Amino acid sequence: MGDRSWHLRAARWIRPAAWVGGLVPFALLILGAFTGGLGADPIEYVTLRTGFATLLMLMCTLAITPLRRWTGWNWLAPARRTLGLCAFFYVCLHFATYLFDQELALGVIWEDIAERPYVTVGFTAFLLLIPLALTSTKAAIRRMGKRWQKLHRLVYIAAGLGVLHFVWLVKSDLRDPLIFAAVFALLMATRVPALLGGRGSPKGARPAAARRTAVQSRV
Repeated sequence: MGDRSWHLRAARWIRPAAWVGGLVPFALLILGAFTGGLGADPIEYVTLRTGFATLLMLMCTLAITPLRRWTGWNWLAPARRTLGLCAFFYVCLHFATYLFDQELALGVIWEDIAERPYVTVGFTAFLLLIPLALTSTKAAIRRMGKRWQKLHRLVYIAAGLGVLHFVWLVKSDLRDPLIFAAVFALLMATRVPALLGGRGSPKGARPAAARRTAVQSRV
């Protein structure tokens, strides 16, 4: 009974906690803007930090499912959508900063996307995250059913492209990009059995809420 009570309490605070944790990088940027902490080149600093925050949120999002499987902490599930939305928030800031840096010169931007591989993969990752953010609601999960699960597996491709974008962007110190690459590889390795069809669904009917949780847990 005590363990169940603890899980119920954790389920109540996990989403607010995820929002607070997810918005810490944004709060630090705001603080830096008011205290002169954005460095000699604020645009470059904001671009790098928002990109870093995007990858961090994506890795945290991808970590929820294996953590739930290994620990049985199903109360972690609501944090996935929150952290995913935080990732989309940061990638939007990242792209907006890039547009601002390019002075909204569409011709230059399209040329940049077409000719610079790291920009191409970064832009592709951004596009892939858009439908995921738009279908992150409970109504979309109910409406799409199994198609929701298939669509949201695009997050694997988006995260992989994001890591590649970071690796190609950095020219000297590759420690951070390689750490992200290693974490991403590990998180994907935990999903191999499920992606190959080795993890089936329990037989029998389940309540709608349980079915929604099961669909989300496989992503």
